[in-house]
This record gives sequence, structure tokens and C-alpha cells, in this order.
Amino acid sequence: MADLKLALLINAVAPAVGGVLVRGEKGTAKSTIVRALAALLPEVAVVTDCRFSCDPDAPDPRCPDGPHGDGADGQVRPARLVELPIGAAEDRLTGSLDLERALTEGVQAYQPGLLAAAHRGVLYVDEVNLLHDHLVDLLLDAAAMGQSYVEREGVSVRHASRFLLVGTMNPEEGELRPQLLDRFGLTVEVAATRDPEERAEVVRRRLAYEADPAAFAADWARAETELAWRIEQARARLPEVVLPDGALRQITAVCAAFEVDGLRADIVMARAAMALAAWHDRTVVTADDVRVAARLALPHRRRRDPFDAPGLDEDKLDEVLENTGGYDSAEPQDPGFGEDTAPDLVPEQSTGPDPKPAPETDAKPDSGTDPEDPDPDDPGPDDGPGGGPDGPGDPAGPGDGAPVDIEQALSGEESGEGSGKRARGDSPEPAPADAVYRTRVFTVPGLGEGAPGRRSRARTPYGRTTGARPGTRSVHLTATLLAAAPHQRARGRSGPGLVVRSDDLRERVREGREGNLVLFVVDASGSMAARQRMRAVKGAVLSLLLDAYQRRDKVGLITFRGTSAELALPPTSSVEAGARRLETLPTGGRTPLAAGLLRAAELLRAERLRDPARRPLLVLVTDGRATHGSPADALRAADLLRGVTSVVVDCERGPVRLGLAGGIAARLGAEAVRLEELAADALAGVVHDHRAAA
Repeated sequence: MADLKLALLINAVAPAVGGVLVRGEKGTAKSTIVRALAALLPEVAVVTDCRFSCDPDAPDPRCPDGPHGDGADGQVRPARLVELPIGAAEDRLTGSLDLERALTEGVQAYQPGLLAAAHRGVLYVDEVNLLHDHLVDLLLDAAAMGQSYVEREGVSVRHASRFLLVGTMNPEEGELRPQLLDRFGLTVEVAATRDPEERAEVVRRRLAYEADPAAFAADWARAETELAWRIEQARARLPEVVLPDGALRQITAVCAAFEVDGLRADIVMARAAMALAAWHDRTVVTADDVRVAARLALPHRRRRDPFDAPGLDEDKLDEVLENTGGYDSAEPQDPGFGEDTAPDLVPEQSTGPDPKPAPETDAKPDSGTDPEDPDPDDPGPDDGPGGGPDGPGDPAGPGDGAPVDIEQALSGEESGEGSGKRARGDSPEPAPADAVYRTRVFTVPGLGEGAPGRRSRARTPYGRTTGARPGTRSVHLTATLLAAAPHQRARGRSGPGLVVRSDDLRERVREGREGNLVLFVVDASGSMAARQRMRAVKGAVLSLLLDAYQRRDKVGLITFRGTSAELALPPTSSVEAGARRLETLPTGGRTPLAAGLLRAAELLRAERLRDPARRPLLVLVTDGRATHGSPADALRAADLLRGVTSVVVDCERGPVRLGLAGGIAARLGAEAVRLEELAADALAGVVHDHRAAA
């Protein structure tokens, strides 16, 4: 929590730092502390009656309400806290044509949006990760440039929009794209304290506030006044702060050492370090300022893909600072929040979890064999009666020309699902995944109406206009005028304005793309447990997860092995969670294919009630064998999923293939794709060469 307070104070002193992204679990007072910040900001002088909060001493020459000229009348008001709701439309954010004046007076007039209202204040977005990408792009562009551009419905407007941007999010509900993460200046991880005394103090203060809000505010008024005064003094001191060349070299060395893309991180760190110096009543940036700035500005910029957890190796940070020179290893300075600061306000030394370890790799190039899997095309050791490594049976297998017993294959004895050691237990350790690659695009046919995304065609609030219909959600001006025009004489029109009634209003019908619920049903049985095969399967599922992340889908994961199916990941927008479940996926045992399909049918039935507009896409990853229960049970279970758009990824390998996955695909009405055919056509050859080299 101390890091959050410090990050907010840095931005209060220097809004050009670029705002704060607050990541944390639910119930950690993220919203409370952000809303409290607005009361601490200095008051602002604005031009009287200017809807864009122009400064009387330096008015915006492009202000739509201007020009104001020198000596414009001004007034002083508190800095605003403007909240952007999750369900806001684009015209609410950027502003749009004033329809009332357009229809009644026949003039083009601009109605400002939230970006104009937030100018010189705070713009707060709760659950920013749930905001549609289109709105996030507009929001962050305005925050980076300090200007908002509106080009829509015959309106062309440009106005100043400089604000302190604060976003909060719960990572369990999905991540922001790395490109958008980079646009936030600082990021902070927030977690509830585990200290019983501190938790008790939080409860005590909450109860005191509920009992008498006025008295509680009066008790803390002095501390708030002092903190506001310190912010104002630090702002005034900021232009005097000097960034020495040594500190600048430390900043650039740290960014280079952590392989941060672009130069935005260097600029943000420099601004944050200067704000820290001003906050601590100094005019020269020190190494401690650089270190704190790095802890706040770099963790979210180190992500290379959505499966990477944000974090920073502080030992490496210290090493880089020491090697660059001038690093002082003294204890971190007191952030100085005031005399009444609670004990938990000492800056924490970590802003996130430890960096994700590198995936396991084999010590030598893979020649197609593995000590634990002598034949990658063999589904598993022959541990059936009379054979296997512990028995005197014929060691020859299907790859050696031995006859294949179809009944034995269906029963799973050939694949190690009988009485052998691997059948009774899990594989010795989870197999690492192959490298991810770009997969083929699978879509749900038809035209949906789900949440905006990038997978299947749908009617969405964004996209190209394809028509109009009665309604007021997003008024189609031309269609509304056409609907009202034939009735003007009958309605007694006598002036320049149109006589418009409510039944004339038409709203736009837009077609774009929606996000779907992609439900992965993964076979983790013994027949899939061959190490090389499981690596390929995990790489394929991770690639599909990455595709789902890029297309803004929700994902769920069901695995089946032994005698039952398990919901490993309930439907969520966090593909990181799916990747973590996949990393530790246990394998072994028989193949309860029917149980996996039944579990999928139950889950989709429940999700249809919870979110009827989000259409599902079922991805079944299996070799098709049903060795717990019968193949007939699996076919009957598949009948329950008819009508659900499905893809069956056939993982069966070896010289003799039974083709059972194809039969399941036919029963589901699904597209059947072999594992090696999953990559996009443009990259199929590259992926094949990569696997051959591995």
C-alpha cells in the first residue's frame, strides 16, 4: 500500500509521469485511496464558463469555447475527479455532436465528453482491463499527447486534455495488452496486509467512519491539509530539480539491462526520479530516487507476452546501479506522508511477484527420442499382460511391424493405461511446452451480439455501420432526418428547425467482431503422456490460448484422465491463469472421454444462463480413445454438444491410427484438425522445421 501512495504522490507532483495502474486482488481499497487523492490536489484557476477548464493565465488557443484572450475572467475551483464507467460509449468519452441543437436549431455544436471534464484533474477508470480496447486506445492517446481529437458526425474538434490517469484492475479478470500497459507511467501491485494488527486498525477506522463521518473527517483534516501543502510545495520546486548526467546514465543503463522496449520507460523514470527529489525537498536526483523510480516504472514493461507475470529482479537492479556508479546502498528514504502516518506506510521493496522462471529445456538437442519416451510415435510402454519392461513378452511394438490388437488398443493396454507403472501414477514430472506459434483462426458462424472482441462476426457498439433501426442508443443522424422529413408539413413546421418526434429516432446498426467463450477440453490420460507428444500438445494449447488473448475471448479449461473430468479453470478473461494450469497439468491413467464431454456440456449450459450473448467455441484436444467407459458412451455425450461450434484437435500418432477422434468430430459436427495442421498456413513450414530441429 505504501508503494501505491508513493506512486500517486509522484503523479500528483508531476502529472507528466503518465499516471498509475493499480493491480491487486479484490477488497484492497484500491478505489478508496484513488478517490481520496482528488481532495489533496491543489485548486485550479479556470476561465469562467469555459467547459474545457482553460487556465486564465495561459488559455488554450484551440479551445472550442475560445478564443479567450488576455485578461479573461477566472475563478478558482477544486481539481475534479472524473470517473469513466465501464459501459461508456465513445461519444461519452470524447464528446460528440449536440443532437438537440442540431435537430432544433440546425447548427453543428460540440458536446464535450469526459476527456474535457477531466482536464487539469484526475481521470479514474475502475477495472480498466474490462474497458473495451477501442476506448482504452483513445484514453491513453489523450493521456500521452495532452490533446483530444474528435472527428465524427461532421464535428472536427481539438482541445487540451491533460489529466492524472489512474486505472485499477484485478488481474484475475484478465490482463491489459502489453502495448497498453506501456502507456501507463507507473504500476503498483497491491495486496491486503497479513499483519493482524494492521488489519484490525483498518477495521477500526472503517467502523469509526461509519459511526460518525463528520468527526472522522475532522480528526484527519490536519494531516490531509499538511499533505496537500507538501504536494503544492513539491510542484513549485519541480522546475528547479536537476537530473545529473550520472543519474541519467543509471536510468538508461537500467532500462537497457532489463531489455525494455522503446524509450518511454527512460523518460518516465527520469520524470519520476525528479518528482521524488522534489517531494523529498531536494533539487538534485540521487541514486535512491532512480532505484525507487525503476521499481515503479519497469515491472509492467518487462512483459514479452501475456503469459509473463510482471515483476522486477531487484538484485539485478542493484547490480546495474552499482556497476553504473554512484549507487548508495543506504536504507530507502521515508516517503514522508505526514506525522499521522500508519506503520504500514514504509515503502515496500517489491512491486510484484518474482519474475517468471524460464521454461525447462532439455540439455541436448532433441533427436526425436527421449530417455523417458524411447519412441515418440508409441503412445506408451506396453505394460499389458505378458509384456513390458518387467515381463518376458515380445518387445516389438506397432513401430516394429508387430500386429495391432484393435480391442487391446481400445482398452488402453497398448498406451500404458493397463496395469503398468505409468498407468497407475502420473508422469514423473510435467512436460514443458513447445514454443507457441500463430494458429489457424477458428470462428463461430453466424452473426452474434456478444461482448466486443476480435473473433466472430457480431453486432457490436463499434465497427462499420451497416444500417439503422428504431432506437436511441447511438443515434444515426441521417436516418433520423430521413424518417422525420416526410412529416414536416403535416406537423406544421414553420421555422428552420425540424420537427422531430421520438418515433423518428434511429440508432446505428454496426457490425464488428465479438469475443467468444473458448472452452478447452484437454485429454491428459496415459495415451497422451508420452513426453514428446505432451510437449507438442501443451505448445498447441498455449498457442490457442495466445490467440484467444489477442481476440479478447474468455477461456475455460477442462481436463480428463483416470475416471473423471476436472474443471481446471472456470471461464475467465485471464489467459495467464490458463497457462499456469497447463504448466502443471498431470497426466496418466485411462481416458474418460465421455466424462470430459459431459463436463463440457454442463459448463456450457450454466454459462449460457449466466451470459447468453457470449457464444461458445469448444476445442477438444484428444487422440479419441475412450478407455474408461465405452466409445458408445463418448458418442452419446457428444450428442449433448451438437449445435456448439467445435474443433477437434486430433493428437493420435504412430504408424497405425484408429481415427477415433475423427468419429467424435463427425458426431459433434466439428472441424477435425490434426495437431501438426493447427499452425497458420504461413507459418506451418517454420513450425515444422522448429520441431524437427528440437
